[in-house]
Amino acid sequence: MYDPKGSGKDRALQDVHCVEAEPPAHLRGIVHRYLELNTQGTLAQDYRFHALPDACTYIVFDQIAPAITGVSQLRAASEKFNLGRSFHFVNIRFLPGVWQSTQERVQPGMVDAPYNGALPLVEINAQLAGKSFEQQQDVLTALVEQLLEAKMLAPNAVTTRIFQHLDEIVSVADMAQAAGLSARQLQRTLKRTTGFTPHDFLKVLRLQQSLNGEDTWSYADQSHFIHSFRKATGYTPGKYSKKFDV
Repeated sequence: MYDPKGSGKDRALQDVHCVEAEPPAHLRGIVHRYLELNTQGTLAQDYRFHALPDACTYIVFDQIAPAITGVSQLRAASEKFNLGRSFHFVNIRFLPGVWQSTQERVQPGMVDAPYNGALPLVEINAQLAGKSFEQQQDVLTALVEQLLEAKMLAPNAVTTRIFQHLDEIVSVADMAQAAGLSARQLQRTLKRTTGFTPHDFLKVLRLQQSLNGEDTWSYADQSHFIHSFRKATGYTPGKYSKKFDV
């Protein structure tokens, strides 16, 4: 099953707290993890967050600036965001393809502006304030359930079938076969439900699988893997593991 690793934490900075929690069992086909990322005090220097491509959609809540919240997605190559010296974020990471709303804007990259959409995200952010991360998870779960009822979220049969056959997929054609779709249907479906072309979706899956310890999964050879990893992250696998914890 797809188990994305969303970020690389710089080993040189010890005062950044990052924790993930599984959602309740009835939401595990929709939500991958609830996340908290915050500083323990004020850092001596700006923290540059290394966000790995993961094909997931996020709802981000800035606990320091409550008006800043929104729905976001990463790109097919890693990105670095400057979070400053003091921050506190609580996020929901949804599995790829489950976000169904075409009316709510999903922005690429970092959420750093006041929210002006139709969802009650600013009100939810106020509810999260002052609670422990464990208590916040009840609020996040209630929000996900509301989005499911409104059909803004739904299980994605195509991506689910792809994840079930990850070990057998080495090409876009294999992916289409696993999904039970033609190449054209796969292109249209993935672009609509994940925002990724099949080629980029496969690239992200390969990278994520390598971060789970299968370094050469679906790569023709080691040099191809190293080249692809560096293209996606900006680092060779060896240099990445020395600099970041995932």
